[in-house]
Amino acid sequence: MGATPTEMPIPVDWYLYLSAALFIVGAAGVLIRRNLFVVLFSLELMLNAVNINLVGFSRFHENLVGQNFVLFVMAIAAAEAAIGLAIATALFRNRQTLMVDLFDRMKG
Repeated sequence: MGATPTEMPIPVDWYLYLSAALFIVGAAGVLIRRNLFVVLFSLELMLNAVNINLVGFSRFHENLVGQNFVLFVMAIAAAEAAIGLAIATALFRNRQTLMVDLFDRMKG
């Protein structure tokens, strides 16, 4: 017989540890890397770490409000990805590079 989720719940600590690890990796990617795509992907990783926190606390408190926030954060992340990729495409066409250090001026 397999254990059902009500018999063996995942402790909220595990959600926090996973979320903290993902957030640290994402923050390191934003601070250390210079490629615009890597920075955008690191921001997405940080947003997913927040989503894991929201789901973990939502499950811990047996309330669906946190999972509703996750849906909103995912919608914002999708919009951020679309706008970020459009900006990256425009910058690449103008500057022929995606290195963040070289974008000192935004005028064309």
